[in-house]
Amino acid sequence: MTGNIVARRYARALFALGIKTGVPELESYASSLGALREVLAQSPDLSRAFRNPIFTAEELKKVIKKLAAKLKISGAILNFCLLLADKGRLRELGGIADAFDALLDQEKGVLRGELLTAVPLDNNKQQAVLKQLEKKAKRTLVLEFGVSPEILGGVVLKVGDQVMDASLRAQLSILKDTIKRGE
Repeated sequence: MTGNIVARRYARALFALGIKTGVPELESYASSLGALREVLAQSPDLSRAFRNPIFTAEELKKVIKKLAAKLKISGAILNFCLLLADKGRLRELGGIADAFDALLDQEKGVLRGELLTAVPLDNNKQQAVLKQLEKKAKRTLVLEFGVSPEILGGVVLKVGDQVMDASLRAQLSILKDTIKRGE
């Protein structure tokens, strides 16, 4: 939980720095942070090194500089990562990237979510559903489409902390409860 709070604070600070120059700069920051997050996900050894208190800030800074050169990251994000090394917060980099993405989505008016169906939808159906949902929400949506045979039919839409369950399984459950109550 503490890591989450720290990550959000650092993400907000970086976001406040980038918003002064506009959304394109924020998108550049998000791209660089995303590249770093992906490298950490693919390299458990690097992730462990960032968490290990045996390594000094100077040693970690050397690693960050080499990594930044390889990924072509410079400027504010490089300086930000060096600051994280000084403060012993490199282990929070993945959480910071996630929190930054959420702030950028909020700034751009984008909602992210997941749509589950009982059977896979082809690309045309996915786009049609996405357009219809965007029209209703009056916002841009980015949906991950998934399949969950347990829902039997219909859809389950999760956006943020809200869930709209229009599945056959949910309807059957409601019917079952109604029959049990004798209504």
